[in-house]
Amino acid sequence: MTWKERIPSSKTLFFLALIICASGVVSPPIALLAGILFGFTLEHPFPKDSSRLAKVLLQVSVVALGFGMNLQQVLHAGSSGFLYTAGTIAATLSLGLFLGKLLSIDGKASFLIAAGTAICGGSAIAALSPITESNEEEISVSMGTVFLLNSVALFLFPSIGSAMHLTQNQFGLWAALAIHDTSSVVGAAAKYGPQALMIGTTVKLARALWIVPVSLITAAVIRAREQRNTAIGTDPARVKVPWFILFFCLASVIATYIPRFAPAYSSFNHMGRVALVATLFVIGTGLNRRTLRQVGPRPLIQGIVLWIIAGTLSFYLIEHGWIAV
Repeated sequence: MTWKERIPSSKTLFFLALIICASGVVSPPIALLAGILFGFTLEHPFPKDSSRLAKVLLQVSVVALGFGMNLQQVLHAGSSGFLYTAGTIAATLSLGLFLGKLLSIDGKASFLIAAGTAICGGSAIAALSPITESNEEEISVSMGTVFLLNSVALFLFPSIGSAMHLTQNQFGLWAALAIHDTSSVVGAAAKYGPQALMIGTTVKLARALWIVPVSLITAAVIRAREQRNTAIGTDPARVKVPWFILFFCLASVIATYIPRFAPAYSSFNHMGRVALVATLFVIGTGLNRRTLRQVGPRPLIQGIVLWIIAGTLSFYLIEHGWIAV
């Protein structure tokens, strides 16, 4: 047997990596990176099947993550900053789409990057990508951009907070507003202190609830656009109703107001996180040299510029006491 015959086939490596990513021992950025490395080095054995699997897993994981939301705590934290949150999310989405158009980035990828920056990173992208019917390339690019910036923020933010002498309350609020994903907010805030961790986690979860109205508005806008296309005789694309978002809300309500089965909710939430990690691997396998050449560095530039503007503005407002908890 030659050395080439001893190398596992791409099918074997795909399933092996998928099992490892679904084991719960791999972090989301590592799973996405593993998928991208697979896509860059091997011929994908199941390109069409994996695309369908990624869409299903994304929706299932979003619903399961709803069991980890306590609506009472989240709504209490979000009530005081309702107008600010709504304004910043709208402004970030608008600026992100403007930058995407300026950089000639595909509309769906640009919207996913903007939404991930505005709301809660990978969770927002996971929720919105089925509604916009984004393909694996668009999801991979947006997820990769968000997770790259998340990794940077995890190490950079505590150092900036210490250098600028932010209080724990200020840092927790800043982390929740300027870092994309909840997991990275938790990691950065935990390094800064217990009070920063409590503030950061609660405010971030309150912001994450905006996935629901943004998803429903997105679906409504797409449906209205397709109805206009029908009126002028253009063949419309089929728009899917985001039922999984409603199931996400139902899961949150059940977990909050029927606490009797809390251990089961915790298990469902854990399974959702594991499913999301496995999904990221599958999504990453759809990114290869060909798609990267087509996309180029522009989405990353969009994400970085948008992130710097959002982070700098929120820092200024917090430091000057215009935003507080």
